[in-house]
Amino acid sequence: MIERNGYPTDVTDEQWALIEPVIAAWKAARPSATGNVSRYSMRAVVNAIQYQNRAGCSWSLLPNDLPPYWTVKYFFYQWRDDGLDATICELLRTRVRERAGRTEDPSLVVLDAQSVHAANNVPAATTGKDPAKRVPGRKHGIAVDIMGLIIAVVVVAACVHDNQVGTALLSKVAAATSSVKTALVDQGFKTAVVEHGAELGIDVRIVERNPRDAGFVPQPIRWRVEQTYGTLILQRRLTRDYESNPRTTESRLYWAASTIMLRKLTGTAAPSWRGA
Repeated sequence: MIERNGYPTDVTDEQWALIEPVIAAWKAARPSATGNVSRYSMRAVVNAIQYQNRAGCSWSLLPNDLPPYWTVKYFFYQWRDDGLDATICELLRTRVRERAGRTEDPSLVVLDAQSVHAANNVPAATTGKDPAKRVPGRKHGIAVDIMGLIIAVVVVAACVHDNQVGTALLSKVAAATSSVKTALVDQGFKTAVVEHGAELGIDVRIVERNPRDAGFVPQPIRWRVEQTYGTLILQRRLTRDYESNPRTTESRLYWAASTIMLRKLTGTAAPSWRGA
């Protein structure tokens, strides 16, 4: 038997120690009805999810030295439906903020939406065409703190107006923490988002672009969300929206964000785009 050498996307011992208690608690709360114990470790399942996110492959193309794709798929969907992906992301976010000398939860967030092309297998009922950017597919909305760490994710058809994305994100932010008092958005978001924020006790400020600026000019603080999008897209599974269910895309965004934060917390360099 050939010894498994592992992949650059595998979690290290130090990284696994950060998330293992959460996954172990989830598994302990759901004992097998037959008493059977899975022959595959939860760490191996996480390795497979991270590999797929980075490589962008389909389920059936997962390497043979990782758990069978049907096993990985089962746990991925279970964790998605139980919100474990978001729980892990939130745990890591608070730890990254604490390490930076900040409070666990932010007082300011930045919202944005990005339209992404959808693959051919994605149901037409959950996609649309962004009239402004002329992108047929889905719209990925995220709320990040001043460090660019994800707090909330929303995935809808690309034809959905930014107002709906913004209000949904604000609702998720308010449900996750009561500390947020200010939200910055770009000019794609309108009065409806401002009014919804006021109802939640969040002051939504529309950051207007200077009309004299030519090309892309980073806006103070708001550029953090652009940086986050640029980092997330290094996960090849996110370069297009391949998922039949928008919630699956949300889960992949949470896992991608968790991967980034695990590296921040352990001082691990990300594999290069060309090298991995």
